[in-house]
Amino acid sequence: MIVELSVENLAIIEEARLELGPGFTVLTGETGAGKSLLIDAIELALGERADTELVRTGAPRASVNVVLDLSGDDPALATCAEFGVELEDGLLYIQREVAAEGRSQCRIGGKMTPVSVLRQLGKQLVDLHGQHQHQSLLDTAQHIGYLDAWIGERATLARAGVSAAHATFDSASKRLQELRSGLRDREQRIDLLRYQVNEIESVSPVEGELDELRNRLSRLKHTEKLANASFGAIEILQEGESCAIDQLGAAITDVDQVLQFDPSLEGPLAKLREAWVEAQEAARELRSYADSLEADPAALDAAAARMDELTRLRRKYGDDEAQILQFLEDARSQLALLEDSETSEQDLLAECDRASQLLRQTCVELSMLRKAGALEFAELVQAQLRDLAMDRALFEVTFREREPSASGLDDVEFYFSANAGEIPRPLSKIASGGEVSRVMLAIKCALAGRAGVPTLVFDEIDAGLGGRAAATVANKLEELGQHYQVLVISHLPQIASRATSHYRIEKVESNGRAATRVRPLAASERAEEIARMLSGEHVSSSSLAAAREMLGNRAPAGNLFD
Repeated sequence: MIVELSVENLAIIEEARLELGPGFTVLTGETGAGKSLLIDAIELALGERADTELVRTGAPRASVNVVLDLSGDDPALATCAEFGVELEDGLLYIQREVAAEGRSQCRIGGKMTPVSVLRQLGKQLVDLHGQHQHQSLLDTAQHIGYLDAWIGERATLARAGVSAAHATFDSASKRLQELRSGLRDREQRIDLLRYQVNEIESVSPVEGELDELRNRLSRLKHTEKLANASFGAIEILQEGESCAIDQLGAAITDVDQVLQFDPSLEGPLAKLREAWVEAQEAARELRSYADSLEADPAALDAAAARMDELTRLRRKYGDDEAQILQFLEDARSQLALLEDSETSEQDLLAECDRASQLLRQTCVELSMLRKAGALEFAELVQAQLRDLAMDRALFEVTFREREPSASGLDDVEFYFSANAGEIPRPLSKIASGGEVSRVMLAIKCALAGRAGVPTLVFDEIDAGLGGRAAATVANKLEELGQHYQVLVISHLPQIASRATSHYRIEKVESNGRAATRVRPLAASERAEEIARMLSGEHVSSSSLAAAREMLGNRAPAGNLFD
């Protein structure tokens, strides 16, 4: 849901800021005041192509900032996680800048982000419908999602079953392909694997062995130095004249003799005794270590040779012994598979056949569920279109079979005809912008509360409407506002009067230049605006009374901005 939209230096919009809430918001104003520029701003924020002509004359750049609340929007949150987009308390911050010289920048959460990522994310956040290109209804790949969403939990469970069956089939197919690929150069591959297995097994590496060998080799190389240092330390500690242990014993005796005169010497005396014990222990350990030292040229040569073997394995099979052992395990598995290739291929063929049959079965079950639901869905959408002054409209859900995939074997596309006697054809190819908006409104009414993008924007949805049809559209937009955030640009008072919130877009002159101003309307201002929409610039008392009646004497709290 969009909670804030800020626009600067976009065409004639010098500066505009909208704070939006849930429900149905309407934007009204005179033709040419700049209403469509707000749609352009939202499109930019969703990753549409940047046009330098949109930058206000004399300004270095145009910028659009959007803040969206994604709390509870699991699909959008999942997409953000997929692209590594960070949120702040559930809020997503998007900034798009277009420089006058042609460069465009996009930031999500303050970080530079490719526009392609923004475009993918935008599809999860806002649906635009009207005289604009960002229309999910024109993307036939989205149609199957609308149908599945309408069917609901049964389609979700069936699709999960298809996805699992496809994953099983895909895994078996890949393993069979790998096996057959290996069979083409089977003998050569077997020889290589045998050589690699034998080479590693002949060395029999142990994890962490090379580091231990380095320490051992260093000890063997420097036996004489280590022995001299050890015996020298023993001499100083224990065996020489005035050795350290004797000196410590004398110090203990001296302090102990005067301890009775000052008990505070107990601390230093305790430390001297500890030092005397530690020195004796150190001398014992050094003697044991020195006795263990023995020059052994054969052991030195053996350790060096072992290090060379392990180093060679590391160069060929992994950075450490753990990776070498993993390579060995993988090589053994591949070798076993190739040596028993005939049996393995037959087993995998049987496994693939079983997985293919299961996939086909689950796909057929999902397809039958979709086709049964499609009839009722199409009837419901068509009934909604009747209410929207499209009495002759026909709406159909068509199916084409394709190879089974994780989403089934159905290609679903919506067909539409607006006029009597016309055969329904692909909606994406024949419907006008206003018709697409009304078809989407009908679909969203059918889906209300079930699924869908959280924010819907309708532009030119009231084209060609009037009277009862306009009132019906207004009612349906109001109903949608109970389930989605709905933004509508409208010229009809019937629609404007049913909105929860109302913005007026107007063109003013500032410092000799035209500028668009956007401001929220209070309850009293809404009545005047709707009266203007009823009667023109001259607002009469009768039109004002009619406007108040249309508003239904709503309390000021009905408008989020009062």
